[in-house]
Amino acid sequence: MSQPTTNEALVLRSDTDGISTLTLNRPDHFNTLSTPTMLELKAHLTAIAIDTSVRVVVITGVGKVFCAGHDLKEMQSDPSESAMRAMFDLCSDNMMAITSLPQPVIAKINGVAAAAGCQLVAQCDLAISTEMAKFGTSGINIGLYCSTPSVPVTRNLSRKHAMELLMTGDLISAQKAQEWGLINRCVKAEDLDTAVNDMALKIASKSPEAVALGKDLFYTQLEEGMASAYARAGNAITVNMQSTATQSAIDSFLDKSTLPQWPDRKN
Repeated sequence: MSQPTTNEALVLRSDTDGISTLTLNRPDHFNTLSTPTMLELKAHLTAIAIDTSVRVVVITGVGKVFCAGHDLKEMQSDPSESAMRAMFDLCSDNMMAITSLPQPVIAKINGVAAAAGCQLVAQCDLAISTEMAKFGTSGINIGLYCSTPSVPVTRNLSRKHAMELLMTGDLISAQKAQEWGLINRCVKAEDLDTAVNDMALKIASKSPEAVALGKDLFYTQLEEGMASAYARAGNAITVNMQSTATQSAIDSFLDKSTLPQWPDRKN
């Protein structure tokens, strides 16, 4: 795959086999999340949400850095309260859009993921990195606690691990990130494309309706008490069983015949 040039879009989209890849394209600026970058990312996520041909989304970056966080030069150019609120509201909108997407999102980490870049990794549903990638919430090193990154980080890591990451500002290895639960796995650099593609294709082969229902349930029930979670889960599987495609697949399984091809997700 040819490397994008910096005069192209800030976020590139390419679709293959039901997998939509969004690539942060600011390598000269370490793929930082400038306001224009976040606006482009939000536009892509909005379009993908209603694109029934897309089964899985992959987010990655150009060059040796996945994402170094927010653009500090932009932040310093106008640190007013209104400007900061607008920037971080936009960032939060993007992060929530990732979770709200009916399609699972895989972070493909090709290098350093720091501050809001680490936030982006934590927000994605799944994450695979190279063995040489580094992760950290480094804002504390310049007197800026990574407040917004702390939201998904504390929902992925244990409290002690999250606090260590947030309070020290240290970059941790990919191996430790996997051990702590920030990423699913790390692989050799030359195996990253294959590892991500294999996971994406495996998910893309499943029922898109069941996957979308399952993703929504996964995050919603996490925020509820157990009784409410079970009630919601029971309703979800009941709805799932009403699908003609699901009933056909179960019949095929019971008959030990080949499972049917899943149609595109319904709007």
